[in-house]
Amino acid sequence: MAPKRPKGAGAFPKAVESPAPARPDPDALYAALDLGTNSCRMLIAQPKGSGFHVVDSFSKSVQLGSGLERTGRLSRASMARTVQALRICQQKLKRNRVRRMRLIATEACRRAKNSREFIRQVKRETGLTLDIIQPEEEARLAVISCAPLVSTKTEQLLVVDIGGGSTELVWIDISSVPRRDRPAAIMRLHNGFHTADSPFPAAKVVDWISVPLGVATLRDQFHDVEDDSARFALMSWFFEENLADFAPYKDVQAREGFQIVGTSGTVTTVAASHLGLKRYDRTKVDGLRMTSDQIDKVIRGYLELGPHGRRRDPRIGDDRQALIMSGSAILQALLRCWPTDRLSVADRGLREGLLYAQMSADGVLEDGPF
Repeated sequence: MAPKRPKGAGAFPKAVESPAPARPDPDALYAALDLGTNSCRMLIAQPKGSGFHVVDSFSKSVQLGSGLERTGRLSRASMARTVQALRICQQKLKRNRVRRMRLIATEACRRAKNSREFIRQVKRETGLTLDIIQPEEEARLAVISCAPLVSTKTEQLLVVDIGGGSTELVWIDISSVPRRDRPAAIMRLHNGFHTADSPFPAAKVVDWISVPLGVATLRDQFHDVEDDSARFALMSWFFEENLADFAPYKDVQAREGFQIVGTSGTVTTVAASHLGLKRYDRTKVDGLRMTSDQIDKVIRGYLELGPHGRRRDPRIGDDRQALIMSGSAILQALLRCWPTDRLSVADRGLREGLLYAQMSADGVLEDGPF
């Protein structure tokens, strides 16, 4: 007699249901897009506590400023590359139904003779409206993006944003702000560097400068730097000459209570090299502190590698091998002026600053530690 078939045998096993992540409420989403001289980057995020949670992102090297130093104009090829990247951003914004957004363009569009024509082309072909911001707002956004990395022990703060077409430096005195309030005082600068009297302890902006030299524009002037340490030194000194009008440049700064926060691909790449990472890991890089000596050692290693060695380095690669030397020249100039044991690496920038500024203005961020 054949055995009876167990009841239910052969039926598909019942799936164990796991709840899918809830789709974010479009009303709670914010977007920030930063179109620079070299890259196009975007974040879509929702407020979470005193910070935010990233829902979607985009980043691509578009080299918008390619040839700008020579012609003073954005080329057809660079504009076409950029519009193609912006179409992807537009699709992401539409898919997430984002309504609160700020889309900015920086140095390349500030300098190009045909930037207005390009902005109209972007609007016509993607529906996106780009806002060309001035250097002060760019510096302000870089500062507030780095607020969570400011130590409560810091009294004098230098925030450096090494971009593709320009470099922003902001010197802030927070010695009169109670220690636990210092990061929050930095955040409040989203209202402007010269704000009216505030009921809160205020961070004082001693001076700020936007140097019209970034990794792309400096590279274009010193394109023959390969493994020539003398030529590299000349590039670094050339950048330093542009700091002569920056008030704190002339001051000798004690290391105690002084902190530099650096935000750029250069700083994060140097940090990854210092750590010996095989693959980039933001969690290990963002917030890392390095000394001037540690950074100099990495930069000397880049020179010794030469262009071919840098291309093969997994932390640099072909696209960045020339840019990393111009960025390193800028970084070395800064550390020559202000040696420090507390350079904090910020894997964050204008996009994060844009998000913080929008969310702060809408009052959707909670008070408390970042």
